Amino acid sequence: MAKMKTGCAILVACALVVGTSSGSHGNAQTLAPCRPGFSQSFYTVFVPRGVLQGLKIHKDTLLSSGHVKFETCQQKEEVSFESSDPKFSIGPDGSLYAEQDVTNLTEPIQFMVTARDSMGKYIWETTVKLALAGHPPSPHINQFAGDGVYGGSSHNHYQNPRLITFPRQHQRSSSNGLRRQKRDWVIPPINVPENSRGPFPQVLVRIQSDQDKEIEIRYSITGAGADQPPNDIYIIDPVTGKMSVTKPLDREERASYHLRAHAVDINGNQMEPPIDLYIYVIDMNDNRPEFKNQVYNGSVAEVSKPGTSVMQVTAFDADDSTTANGLVHYRILSQTPHIPIPNMFTINGATGEISTIASGIDREKVSQYAIIVQATDMEGSLNFGLSNTATALISITDINDNPPELDSKTFQGEVPENAVGVVVANLTVRDKDQPHTPNWNAVYRITGGDQMGHFAIRTDEITNDGRVVVVKPIDYERNNAFTLMVVVSNQAHLASGIPSSPSSSAAVAITVLDINEAPVFPSNPKIIRFEEGVPADTTLATFAALDPDRFIQQTIRYSKLTDPANWLKINRTNGRITTTAVLDRESPYMKKNVYEATFLAVDNGSPPATGTGTLQIYLIDVNDNVPVLVPQEALVCERSRHGYPVNITASDLDSEPNAGPYVFELPSYPSSARRNWTISRLNGNYAQLKLRIPYLEAGMYRVPILVSDSGNPPLSNTSVLKVKVCPCDENGDCTVIGAVTVAGLGTGAIITILICIIILLSMVLFFVVWVKRREKERQTKPLLIDPEDDVRDNILKYDEEGGGEEDQDYDLSQLQQPESLDHIMSKPAGVRRVDERPVILESQYPVRPTVPHPGDIGEFIIDGLRAADNDPTAPPYDSLLVFDYEGSGSTAGSVSSLGSSSSGEQDYDYLNDWGPRFKKLADLYGGGGED
Repeated sequence: MAKMKTGCAILVACALVVGTSSGSHGNAQTLAPCRPGFSQSFYTVFVPRGVLQGLKIHKDTLLSSGHVKFETCQQKEEVSFESSDPKFSIGPDGSLYAEQDVTNLTEPIQFMVTARDSMGKYIWETTVKLALAGHPPSPHINQFAGDGVYGGSSHNHYQNPRLITFPRQHQRSSSNGLRRQKRDWVIPPINVPENSRGPFPQVLVRIQSDQDKEIEIRYSITGAGADQPPNDIYIIDPVTGKMSVTKPLDREERASYHLRAHAVDINGNQMEPPIDLYIYVIDMNDNRPEFKNQVYNGSVAEVSKPGTSVMQVTAFDADDSTTANGLVHYRILSQTPHIPIPNMFTINGATGEISTIASGIDREKVSQYAIIVQATDMEGSLNFGLSNTATALISITDINDNPPELDSKTFQGEVPENAVGVVVANLTVRDKDQPHTPNWNAVYRITGGDQMGHFAIRTDEITNDGRVVVVKPIDYERNNAFTLMVVVSNQAHLASGIPSSPSSSAAVAITVLDINEAPVFPSNPKIIRFEEGVPADTTLATFAALDPDRFIQQTIRYSKLTDPANWLKINRTNGRITTTAVLDRESPYMKKNVYEATFLAVDNGSPPATGTGTLQIYLIDVNDNVPVLVPQEALVCERSRHGYPVNITASDLDSEPNAGPYVFELPSYPSSARRNWTISRLNGNYAQLKLRIPYLEAGMYRVPILVSDSGNPPLSNTSVLKVKVCPCDENGDCTVIGAVTVAGLGTGAIITILICIIILLSMVLFFVVWVKRREKERQTKPLLIDPEDDVRDNILKYDEEGGGEEDQDYDLSQLQQPESLDHIMSKPAGVRRVDERPVILESQYPVRPTVPHPGDIGEFIIDGLRAADNDPTAPPYDSLLVFDYEGSGSTAGSVSSLGSSSSGEQDYDYLNDWGPRFKKLADLYGGGGED
């Protein structure tokens, strides 16, 4: 075997860390405080094969080039680096060297790199994992669990564990001349394979102090995994110093442990400085690759070229990805269906990208492929790797590689003339592309034979057929046949490279059917102009229609359809229209000076056809209506200095220039009109009427006014304006008395009205006061019952029920109250119960008034209750009561068992508070008297 090459390098990266002392990433541009430290807490370094001859690294071989970049945050303190594995060292420039011969690198080596400042105050740590690039671990690593502990470069058997002693410390010069503390050697890490099968506990190493020969030493370990969570994974014999692991480890849960070993005497005094123990869990291939999805969906267009990317599948392996345990390799196990060949797709073994490998993908033959993909770790080794599978569904997307094809080269159809919206012919088409997509949807065009645009083709969205539809009426007398040239294509362009025409064409022969057409009025509507006032029997016009059926000789007859004012008539044979009444422009049947009537023209065809024509008569206005005064009534103050004048105008049914401006005048008769009133012109349509004299007695006046329009010749009309003259206040408003006076009422009537108003107001005031007083009484003396529940004024009738059959043997008269007590005194005891009524004067009860006030009901009831409480003659009477004797055989139960269960003294003084009816009972039990 040849020697190792020198000068090969693997860089250990160290960078500025912001926010944590070690193992954290940071940003030097942030505002957080600057803290030096490693950029990562774990580094994986791959040694190139060119460094080795065989699998051996010789001493003093340079493993890394470059230098360690350590940011000290602008502090001038030096930082030194140390390795936990004595076989490797870190130079001042950050280079990694092999201090001893490394005989085997087929399995990864891990060790700690520690950075210290010159004062020894701060310490930063990171982990370096050294592995051979491109070389999978030996197969026997899978069976390594249970064989022993792998550490550094040799195996340590449990029967003879590796001995770790507490080192001595001395001063040693560094290469730059500074004095610093450095240990004689660094404890190499302890490598433990995961999933060990025991037995447990398994001894890993033995800790020993060189002072145990002089004094009795006790050993202990601290840290996560010992006395910190997860607790009790590692234990140590305090006497022998043997450290053991208590259960199998799982690298996927925790990959490393950092413990500290302590040595104290029996009194707890520290005998040695603590030493650091680094335990690394060696990965085993115990996890299968897991796909993120069990089913992946992808797509690729048909007719795709080989090498077209389709989709990517991804599997994750929980094992160490830097070793072959976590390196996943992909392969295709099967393809369904095998059309056109079994291997239409391939997969990138490293990335999982699936792509096409062959041509001939056709959606019309296969719309979807199902591919089973296998992921295997150990870089795809079928002998040692673990595998898992997933399904990739590849849908073939459609492209327009099939143009539409018409089922026939010629189509036939026929259509009646003048028909619109009817389907003439149905064009059927075939297309192999995916239905209801732009690649399948048909687009029809008429390329010839329809110069006037009578036809259009509409696509049926469901069947994709083309329907030829008439969009413009066809006249048989002009065109009785058509031959249309039709072309069909897809919405989407035909894909490139397809050796087919993108369209298909056909001819459509259409025959036009002749039908009996209705007569047509040449000018519809027909407009004529006349002055209003046209007399009856005047011929206005001839409204004749034409028959479109030129090849058939037919007769046309006319009739009237609508004539709102019944002013017209039409000749049945020639269509001459004459008047039957005077045409009046002011008629309510006129609309904007136009009178409209409709007429029918019917031929004698089979079946007969009818045409409709409209005649519009525009009537020119003439001055035939006199103006009328507006308004007809007005109100004026009796004194001219008060109030306002009356604005008057006129209305005329005629239009300009036969209406305004108007002329308003006062006639000479009667003379009082011009003596009392005057008219002044405001504008062409308005004038003002006001008093000429200072005062005019209140009353109703009829003022005649002459109104003339502006027609030629003008028309005049004398209208009477009813003016009410009344007394006004300072604001010019007519007073109430004045208004009444104007209405024609005398002084006596006015006084009577005022007295009635005062009486009405007094009654309203009295009613309001009475209601408030009653409300106040209700609040001070509330009723014992609600007025709605008061039934005093109601007669309540109840059903009367006689005695039953068993009651007929009894003398019911014995139950009545006796009128005297003589027979009672002579009646023997034990016959019946009698309440003895005291023979004394009865109390006087209050007498209820005949019509009591509702508020007195409560007081009346309270007075009656007070009198009944103080009346000793009212039942029940405080006297001896005699009951019928019930001997043996009585159906009544015995009451001898009822007795008082109370014991001791009881206070009955509260009976004195219950009123006169309980006075005797209070005397008996309360001790107030004796009987």
